[in-house]
Amino acid sequence: MKAIVAVDKNWAIGLHNKLLASIPEDMKFFRTTTTGNLVIMGRKTLESFPHGKPLPNRVNIVISRNPNYDGQGAIVVSSIEEALEEAAKYPDLEHYVIGGSSIYEALIDQCKEAYVTYIDHEYQADAYFPNLEKKDNWEEISRSEEETCFDLCYYFTRWKNKNK
Repeated sequence: MKAIVAVDKNWAIGLHNKLLASIPEDMKFFRTTTTGNLVIMGRKTLESFPHGKPLPNRVNIVISRNPNYDGQGAIVVSSIEEALEEAAKYPDLEHYVIGGSSIYEALIDQCKEAYVTYIDHEYQADAYFPNLEKKDNWEEISRSEEETCFDLCYYFTRWKNKNK
């Protein structure tokens, strides 16, 4: 399993259930990386997508405490454990954790890698990704050249969980 996320300098990922920045190259990287694979997310992440619909051409697993939640075609489960059981039914696909913060927090140490788009900016935020720089078991293994989108500088980084 892998995590994929865009973070700011403080490892923030969102505000009011919206991304902090819209960077076309990051969106393209996310789409290219996850298409044809399996994504695990929380209910609020699903609801942040256009029309609240699952991502096309992926197996979408959504975790919701509401047993009657309509995932509009996504596989809806009620716990992290159920999500992992459901994901295990798709061994030929890469599994990506795509948010939100509580789902990342619960699953980050089960991930073997994390693709982190690091945005060199500080935003006002209310959702965060676990700070991998402060976790002993994680190390950055690659970083792209600096990219820019208008006045934003960002990097594509890859992290490895040393325990996996």
